[in-house]
Amino acid sequence: MSHTLRQDVESVPGILKALYESFSGPAGPRDWDRLRSLFVPGGRMSPVRSHEDGRATIECLEIGDYIASRSPYLAENPMYEVEVDQRVDRFGHMAHVWSTYNGYRTLEEMPFFHGANSVQLLHDGDRWWIVSVLCYNEFDAR
Repeated sequence: MSHTLRQDVESVPGILKALYESFSGPAGPRDWDRLRSLFVPGGRMSPVRSHEDGRATIECLEIGDYIASRSPYLAENPMYEVEVDQRVDRFGHMAHVWSTYNGYRTLEEMPFFHGANSVQLLHDGDRWWIVSVLCYNEFDAR
């Protein structure tokens, strides 16, 4: 898929599209350099997990640590996240995006999970940067 950094970061929809594309795909390596290019230094991905007792926990990972923790799974497993809705609120140089998505093993099958990303963004006068992503998945009991 052809893309340039400028296309990825010139708009809020563009950077969200790049976020999903960078780690979606068949089993094997992902475009981790592309993902890194979207985040400010020290930017974070923070998955939230629900527990059967109703509690929730969070894993706050700098982008490099997130990549290291997810690479082994994605090397062996296909996974596609496809955005289904996006709501954007902007104020000055900041934006917040509420993005919902479905997760697939193949794009021909039904999704096996759905989730939401709460994405905080900064525009530095030249481009958009992801500051943090708080993410939560729900798995269907099918």
